[in-house]
Amino acid sequence: MTGNPQNYAMPGAMYFDLAPSAGGEPYRIFFSIPAGEAPEQGWPLLVMTDGNATFPFALASLVTQAPYPAATNVGWGVIVAIGYPSDEPYNAQRRAWDLGPPPVKSYPPYFEGGPPVLIGGTGDLLDFIEKQLFPRLVEMVRIDTARRSLFGHSFGGLFTLYALFERPGLFANWIAASPSIYWEGREILNNEARRQAAPGNAPFLHLSAGEYEGDQLAPFQYRNEDAGSRLEKRKIERTVTLAEEMAARLDGSVDGIRTEFELYAGETHMSVLGPAINRAVSIAFAVKR
Repeated sequence: MTGNPQNYAMPGAMYFDLAPSAGGEPYRIFFSIPAGEAPEQGWPLLVMTDGNATFPFALASLVTQAPYPAATNVGWGVIVAIGYPSDEPYNAQRRAWDLGPPPVKSYPPYFEGGPPVLIGGTGDLLDFIEKQLFPRLVEMVRIDTARRSLFGHSFGGLFTLYALFERPGLFANWIAASPSIYWEGREILNNEARRQAAPGNAPFLHLSAGEYEGDQLAPFQYRNEDAGSRLEKRKIERTVTLAEEMAARLDGSVDGIRTEFELYAGETHMSVLGPAINRAVSIAFAVKR
């Protein structure tokens, strides 16, 4: 006779809700802290956007690799993922505001009768990270401030680039997967052009995209009814090309940003999330670099 089904929670997975001091709805902060005493300099830290979707990937990647550093080059560290009080993987309305860089702009609702979609709140989220989230973490665990990393995918990748160009001292490693560089007429390139110089050591920027975010669809997508419109959308987004070009442009630039571009074979814009998060874990918690 089998036992009764039980709910399962990943060991070490926790969360708390934290409202912005400037007002507004709370964020759900998913986090995991390694067992045992922190190193003298503190644990390395990986901060992630779209936390409801990204945190399970990151925690699974860490706990399966960190016990075997000689084989994986991954050690233990703190994962913190910024999400929303919901069981859904994404909150389209809130992430548009949080991750879409200025200028502030309104778009039509996602569905008939819904609220307009607003973008432009990236500065607010950066303030929240710097002035509320970091101090809260310091109360909970010792963090190595020289080994903080930020990961974002898609709009989160765009947010990562914006944060790098506006506040380069917040993190040492910046991991932008499938960033929406095309957004708003490639406005992010203006942020790149007038970016701030990073204090201290040169930041590292890892840009990436899936193989099927370029000129070709995944084989199965050609059998879909929307294949034509998807191809036209790819021509506008140019995710692979724009990320490659940014990596080449920034690497070794006068402000010392070190860059790397990686193409994930066989992946689409959504399926690339797993491999990209696995790479973020390997960068943030690398034992030897």
